[in-house]
Amino acid sequence: MTRSHVLGYSPLQVGLHWGIAALVLFQLLFGESMGEVQRATARGIAVSGTEAGLATAHYWVGIAILALVLLRLVLRLTLKVPAPLETAGRWAARLASAAHVAFYVLLVAVPVTGLLAVYASPSFGGIHELGKPLFIILIGLHAAAALYHQFWLRDGTLRRMLVPGES
Repeated sequence: MTRSHVLGYSPLQVGLHWGIAALVLFQLLFGESMGEVQRATARGIAVSGTEAGLATAHYWVGIAILALVLLRLVLRLTLKVPAPLETAGRWAARLASAAHVAFYVLLVAVPVTGLLAVYASPSFGGIHELGKPLFIILIGLHAAAALYHQFWLRDGTLRRMLVPGES
């Protein structure tokens, strides 16, 4: 990963961040339909068109997240990214780095385990479903850290992910 004196992320990096965030939010809100459809199908029970549609959307949105995250990883490894601000201290920079790694691990592992649950073994479904509470916790911490930087430290960290190329 290249670090430099760039002030902010590129428009593509910012767009991917918020696009993936929106897709993950969709999955968190409507992802239960996939499990409902699978359980109903296993029991031979008919499902509503809405449930079937949401389950199909869950599948395709998961694939979109995986593809976009892989693109984001390539960009993160090839484009210059701004260095972390030192306003919160070294421990905060380490926590932020760990949170980013955790996000990338989840953003790859959750769609992959979902696909494995569909194509390899339903037993991967339980592992896949662990992603939801982990995402909720991580997103909550991420949002709290962004708000801490914005309103307590007032260091411009949040602006770097809102306005491409700015600090």
